[in-house]
Amino acid sequence: MIASTHSAPTGLPQETRSTCPYCGVGCGVIIETEGKAITGVRGDPDHPANFGRLCTKGATLHLSASASVTRQMRLLQPLVRLTRGSEPEPLAWDAALDLAANRFAGTIAAHGPDSVGFYVSGQLLTEDYYVFNKLAKGLVGTNNIDTNSRLCMSSAAAGYKATLGADAPPACYDDVAHADCLFIIGSNTAWAHPVLFRRIEDARAARPDMKIIVVDPRRTDTAACADLFLQIKPGSDAVLMAGMLHLMQRQAWLDTDYIAAHTSGFAALQPQLATCTPERVARECGIALADLLQAARWFVGMHGDSTAPRGRTLSLYCQGLNQSSAGTANNAALVHLHLATGQIGKPGAGPLSLTGQANAMGGREVGGMSNLLSAHRDLGLPQHRAEVAALWGLSEVPAKPGKTAVEMFEAAADGEIRALWIACTNPAQSLPHQSAVRRALERAEFVVLQEAFAHTATAAYADLLLPASTWGEKTGTVTNSERRISRVRSAVPAAGAARHDWQIALQFAQRLEQHLRPGMPTLFPYADHNTSAEAATEAIWNEHRESTRGRDLDITGLSYARLDTAGPQQWPLPEGATHGRKRLYEDGVFPTPDGRARFAVLQAQGLAESPGLRYPFLLTTGRLRDQWHGMSRTGTVARLSGHAGAPCVQMHAQDMARQGLQEGALACVTSARASIVLPVEASHEVAPGQAFIAMHWGSEWLGGQSAAGRALAGVNALTTQERCPISQQPALKHTAVKILKVDLPWQLCAMAWFPEDEALRARNALAALMDAFAFASCTLFAAPSSSGTPQRIGVCLAAAGHYAAPDALLERIEELLGLASEGTLRYADRRQGQRRAARLVRGAAHNTLGALLLAGDTEAQHWLTGVLQHELPTDPYGRMLLAPGAKPPRGTQGAVAGARQVCSCLGVSEGAIADALARLAGDAAARLSALQAQLRCGTQCGSCVPELRRLVQGTPAQARAA
Repeated sequence: MIASTHSAPTGLPQETRSTCPYCGVGCGVIIETEGKAITGVRGDPDHPANFGRLCTKGATLHLSASASVTRQMRLLQPLVRLTRGSEPEPLAWDAALDLAANRFAGTIAAHGPDSVGFYVSGQLLTEDYYVFNKLAKGLVGTNNIDTNSRLCMSSAAAGYKATLGADAPPACYDDVAHADCLFIIGSNTAWAHPVLFRRIEDARAARPDMKIIVVDPRRTDTAACADLFLQIKPGSDAVLMAGMLHLMQRQAWLDTDYIAAHTSGFAALQPQLATCTPERVARECGIALADLLQAARWFVGMHGDSTAPRGRTLSLYCQGLNQSSAGTANNAALVHLHLATGQIGKPGAGPLSLTGQANAMGGREVGGMSNLLSAHRDLGLPQHRAEVAALWGLSEVPAKPGKTAVEMFEAAADGEIRALWIACTNPAQSLPHQSAVRRALERAEFVVLQEAFAHTATAAYADLLLPASTWGEKTGTVTNSERRISRVRSAVPAAGAARHDWQIALQFAQRLEQHLRPGMPTLFPYADHNTSAEAATEAIWNEHRESTRGRDLDITGLSYARLDTAGPQQWPLPEGATHGRKRLYEDGVFPTPDGRARFAVLQAQGLAESPGLRYPFLLTTGRLRDQWHGMSRTGTVARLSGHAGAPCVQMHAQDMARQGLQEGALACVTSARASIVLPVEASHEVAPGQAFIAMHWGSEWLGGQSAAGRALAGVNALTTQERCPISQQPALKHTAVKILKVDLPWQLCAMAWFPEDEALRARNALAALMDAFAFASCTLFAAPSSSGTPQRIGVCLAAAGHYAAPDALLERIEELLGLASEGTLRYADRRQGQRRAARLVRGAAHNTLGALLLAGDTEAQHWLTGVLQHELPTDPYGRMLLAPGAKPPRGTQGAVAGARQVCSCLGVSEGAIADALARLAGDAAARLSALQAQLRCGTQCGSCVPELRRLVQGTPAQARAA
């Protein structure tokens, strides 16, 4: 039995069970509070998704909910812009909701219901999603509601539906422990789903004979654990899997009995399979023919003696398959492998898509996308529309498909959609082709942003900003990647005047009803002034529950009370069932008209953009280990910037040499849509001819100005709006670019320590200056520490330009960094464009460096950064702190080497790890164990363990016999 809350007398610490808001693993957390403040978080040992484990992001959730973050970063009251571009002004809630209702009603009256659109989020709770879906499709009468889940999971959903008949992942996390082979494709699981990766490590330790195949264009930390790594060319995923299926058929390895009894369409697939000969596939994928054969053998479960029972294979996959112009075909090709080999509906076997967001599954369940209706109903079927209309008490719901995410903003840019409501997402950072997105936000006549954080890129375009509650304040449910529904519970009241997302949508809808359905009963009878938030969300959820009756995701046997007492449950769990179903299709019966799974003949179009003479490199995007999406939450936690603290483009060292690029040099990355400037970094992960930029770096963190005077807009300024024709998911993974050395001779490095109550506000103020330069980034850093919230947070502004910045701009930067004080050491040479300043902080034992600014010649930043970040004594240096050049004074070399943080939980740097490894003997396993015992790195969340293994294995041989 699982209790929801551990209560305590008022004023004493309390504990509340809830769920992490980040990825689709859906980890349970226990929130620790004192009064109205969240003071800590730890993994819930009773939650079946994580059994107490958390990754770096989940383990620092309390830091993102601190009082100082709330004061500096949260949107705490409704705001309105009286004119575009002006500063927003406070507005009362009633006035804000009346304004929104009047503007939407007027637009609908003048231009019809399809002139408005709702763009929502996989980070909403299921109850929030349900109200928004009913608001759009039931009240307004438009299917113009879509979600940022379109950017991550719509191809997985379309692939499941095309082959298995329903958007229902058939496997579960427990299957990792039962699998004889893991086939991981298009997923850096070690970084994107770290807690699930801990299960993989456990399974490998318990069963060393288990085989792991990893397929990825990059040699990631996940690939480092593979028995077989297939470093395929980008866009060749479907070809690879068709080639594996061709080989399996040629070798008579298929489960022909399963194909005959439980599937249809295999014969129709034969002409396509016939063209995928092993030789052609190996050539097009860029892999060895022997590796293709080995992958096929292991997938079908042949690991040794061919007469032995076949092993079982579990596939794990994510955005590498989904974010492609062939996303649905990629997903179908993977399901085909499972159907053709009978690797489905058994412990340890099946395709399991790894959901990108905490509740992307919940959004799909309520029909919160432009082509869906509640409970996986098909918008194109009259019977399904009639069922939803009857549930809602309407005569009909609209039949015309709505605009998907990219289409919605294209329609707004064209003037077709005139009013936009955006909730809990940041399209001015996350959508592709940012110039088109920003043109849409500028042209739309009325933009509402419902958001918890005040400084997202989208906030600058909103006419009306509505403050929403967020993690730790919300109550409701979410569904994770294995179809498991978990409770989200509020541990503290909403900050400021923030309201719950469902509450905002409901109160807006009730006002809009007075315009669109005057005198008629409300469609939203869930709450009044006397209803608690818990009771209202349960009423919403109960209506959603009833919509699932008889459907593939039937949860009519579930209730809030059951979730509170029995803990998280998997669907389906129909009325009368004692428990949910771990695995689907164990009986070989599928939710299709004939009960058979289908081999879907889909054409994989390959890359949306292929490299050529003009754009010779292929850019891919992906996640960092310690950051989340647009970093509106994780970006407030300085500790999480230690592992990858600033934006860069990663390239193969050979390509850098050919382009004349040195490590850290600035490069201009240009696609057919835009250019951005950022430093270049050599990476062993990236293959020649390719490049990589993390998806997180939007204009909040990476800026600058083009030669034409336009502000640069982060990585998604480059990406293409091309998308899968079936799922409409954008091909965010693949963009053709050119990468050229950029000559920006004048550079700036400015950084300072701040009290935690000032740092985020200072960073926002500095970030607002980025567009004054040709290149700029503005990021956080933290002192290496493992104890609680850092007392101080560092802010770093890096910039470059063709000419020296004006004195007034530099003086403003100095003022924001606290360098305008009398105790600051200074040097200036206006004729040469040189300016240096250093602020010393007096301590009991010695002085340290509190802030610095280097403008013009910034070569000294290499050692000065170490002095500042490691808080080294500055007394021996005096005015040498202002000396130019890269060579550090004697005694500072140790501060600069290996400063990058590897273990975020305990603040262990790469340099400390290298020093320890040089003194450790034994094989790799013994040295890793000794390293962890000595420095404790990797002993908390475990997210850094794959990198620790790589560092151990990469230690030079002469260092092994200390």
